[in-house]
Amino acid sequence: MVNKNRMNRAAAAWVAAALVSVAVPASAATAAETAVAPRIDLRVLVVDDGGSSIEAITTELRDTGVPYTRVELGSGSRPVIDAGFLSDTVDGRPRAKFQGVVLPNENPFGAGSAEMAALAAYETSYGIRQVDAYTWAHPGVGLEYTDNGGYAGQLDGTRAAITPAGRAGPFGYLGGEVAFEDNSVLIPESFGFMGQPRPGYTSYLDAPVGSGRASLLGEYTHDGRSELVVTFGYNQYQRQYRLLARGIVEWLTRGVHLGQSRNYFAVHVDDVFAPDARWNSELNCTPGDYACPGGEGKESSIRMTAGDAQYAAQWQQAKGFKLDMVFNAGAGEEWKAENAANGGTDPMAAQLLADRAKYRWINHTYTHPFLGCVQDTATVPWSCAKNAQGAIQWMSRSEIAAQIRDNHNWAVLKGISLDRSELVTGEHSGLKTLPQQPQDNPNLAGALADNGVRWVASDNSREPAQRGVGNALTVPRHPMNVYYNTGTNAEMADEYNWIYASRADGGSGICEDNPATSTCLAAPLDPATGYLTHIVPQEARTALRHVLANDPRPHYVHQSNLAEDRTLYPVLDEVLDTYRVLYAANTPIVNQSQKDTGTELQRRAAWDKALAEGKVTAYRIGTTVTVKAPTGVVAPVTAPEGTRKQLLLGTTAYGNAYAGTRSAWTGPELLQNSVTLRLPS
Repeated sequence: MVNKNRMNRAAAAWVAAALVSVAVPASAATAAETAVAPRIDLRVLVVDDGGSSIEAITTELRDTGVPYTRVELGSGSRPVIDAGFLSDTVDGRPRAKFQGVVLPNENPFGAGSAEMAALAAYETSYGIRQVDAYTWAHPGVGLEYTDNGGYAGQLDGTRAAITPAGRAGPFGYLGGEVAFEDNSVLIPESFGFMGQPRPGYTSYLDAPVGSGRASLLGEYTHDGRSELVVTFGYNQYQRQYRLLARGIVEWLTRGVHLGQSRNYFAVHVDDVFAPDARWNSELNCTPGDYACPGGEGKESSIRMTAGDAQYAAQWQQAKGFKLDMVFNAGAGEEWKAENAANGGTDPMAAQLLADRAKYRWINHTYTHPFLGCVQDTATVPWSCAKNAQGAIQWMSRSEIAAQIRDNHNWAVLKGISLDRSELVTGEHSGLKTLPQQPQDNPNLAGALADNGVRWVASDNSREPAQRGVGNALTVPRHPMNVYYNTGTNAEMADEYNWIYASRADGGSGICEDNPATSTCLAAPLDPATGYLTHIVPQEARTALRHVLANDPRPHYVHQSNLAEDRTLYPVLDEVLDTYRVLYAANTPIVNQSQKDTGTELQRRAAWDKALAEGKVTAYRIGTTVTVKAPTGVVAPVTAPEGTRKQLLLGTTAYGNAYAGTRSAWTGPELLQNSVTLRLPS
């Protein structure tokens, strides 16, 4: 009999020897360094005065997964910022508890403050950088006063630009121009100061002033310290800040930090192969909908043609962007049978199938039924039907499962490649629908499991957080304000007017009844021009805001928006064209699948939980970064180009290139209990 204990001891000895063979050369090479190099924890200190600029930076840290400690400046119970708060010793090595400091301005504590003196000494001793979130132009931050070649005032519409130093430094991911928003001539949106640099100040963002230029953001190096000085106000949503947010964090952390950021954009086109009902401008509702009185006999539908399908493929190729076709095969088969005049053919479907490899495909159920409770439409709004015993009547597990299975099987027979783990239910049905259906259909989770579904779409406007549905997880999607029941620009403007115009202007008055969530139009849009001149720019701004906010959630529209006037394309063109001007080629839009988005959200939730519970340890000693997280939790880590990850034997290139850095979700390698990264010298 083989002696297993002896084999285990031998294996353990071999592993130990292998670890020594890896570790000893590295230790010998860095012995002098580790004797003096401090440990710098990968955490940011934020001193919060309640202002929008600090809130914006805090949001960027939180949303990208960077750990931070927030000290509320006005709180009577806040800790005192002194040497003991900022640093200590761990295992005989000096430790800096924070890798960067974010302050509301260059000195929020007042002249002669002991806390500011402690921060200055800390930053000098450990080489820690400081961001001044919003201050004015003056010599104390390395700038001349504004009356000496500068400017102070409203910045709406200012066309600022990244300087050569900024592009060579922390803002190399940008295309160059940073235009300040000017969304309304009636409302001042931005205010700030522009100053001429003094010695020690390097401008990263400037704008025209008179015949020259003056700085809005730059690095001030003095007294052994470095400050990133921002001299304009902003909030977390404004485009000028969103463009700069990544670079602010990269500068603050010297490009080494926990967390990662991407610019995501995916568009789901629902109801492919199915027709969509059309808005009626006389009735101000959609015939065929139970809530459209007088609509009987006035039904009309919108459906793509073969020409629309050809255009979709051509547009994708021209834009280098892939659409997700969310399809209802059975609804398409029903349409073909009902339109016998076509001779039993469907040229549009044939064209999409001929181009099937050019798209991503997602199951949308076979005929698009409502998968929740049985709807009683005798009243408006509808309610859940109940049986004689008063129990809610639900669509059965077998019916739901058949809708999913039949649609998948049809696609397989047609040669469509799709991931069976992804699903979008019709109208996100089956999931809770407030107020009528406050819970999921109890039969939904089982039907999802029957079909191997792991990622089911939800409506981000109702449920922005990912949650479980049995063994599946939701993937929230952003609805786009390009209506499913319109095929032309004029129809879009008409329905938009009905929703957003006041009663006095012929609208529904919804905006007046809900002033907290909706704003009435100053005047109705021109049906001939309103869509392109008002709705498209507004919707493109909203979508682009999501793209620039590290938000992976996909957007969704409907096949009707690719038909007739093809209303979707102007919005997508503006988003994509604007993006490609704003960003350098090293920062492409990430256009990923529903499954990948679900995985991203799942990882973020686990990471945020581990941070909140204090179960993550991460620090840098010299050129070595160590990250320890709970078992099963992968860590997002960003590091410079040239960084390598330690393996059991040797190293490998770390992460994926994006925006001039390397980043990835990463975990320990074989026989390791932590992540070790080797930074370039």
